[in-house]
Amino acid sequence: MRRGILGTKVGMTQVWRDDKLVPVTVVLAGPCPIVQRKTLERDGYEAVQLGWDEKKEKRSNKPELGHVKKAGVAPQRHLVEIRDYVPEGDAVTIDIFEAGQTLDVTGTSKGRGTAGVMKRWGFAGMPASHGTKKKHRHPGSIGQRKSPGRVYKGKRMAGHYGAETITTLGLEVVEVRADDNVILIKGAVPGPNGGLVVLKDSKRKVS
Repeated sequence: MRRGILGTKVGMTQVWRDDKLVPVTVVLAGPCPIVQRKTLERDGYEAVQLGWDEKKEKRSNKPELGHVKKAGVAPQRHLVEIRDYVPEGDAVTIDIFEAGQTLDVTGTSKGRGTAGVMKRWGFAGMPASHGTKKKHRHPGSIGQRKSPGRVYKGKRMAGHYGAETITTLGLEVVEVRADDNVILIKGAVPGPNGGLVVLKDSKRKVS
């Protein structure tokens, strides 16, 4: 069973651990009300649907209001289902985690719009001198000759960059502040400040 909770990325800071400064990401997480429980008998699998970030009723449509009314909770901006997790009570709080354990953190990366190959894929570019004319950041050749006579799918080219679901594995929990619903996670967490993140137990060891 992998426990999980929803939260919002607040930002990054650093804390002292013995005589070293450790960079940490601050995440505001929980309490997350349980909006729905999936059961093996009714749905074919076990899961729990958690809500995060309460919103006004006037900003919800009728299906949303009917869904949360069954659970007796207020409308939520975000609903995320965590499979094979059967928590007790009516809400999940941040104290399900403890300092020293590892987490898998899922978030949406920052959207960077349309980007060229150097920014998107880390291409080195072409020589910036000795006769190169306005081709410094171009990708160069993208295909072969008559055979196969086309560009292979998945070719690394310019295009939309970012705004993807990213999961960072094996991040260490430095501190859990249950009174403030705050957790400090060593290292960087995907997404911008204010973005939704999902924290789950990880089987990876601390590196």
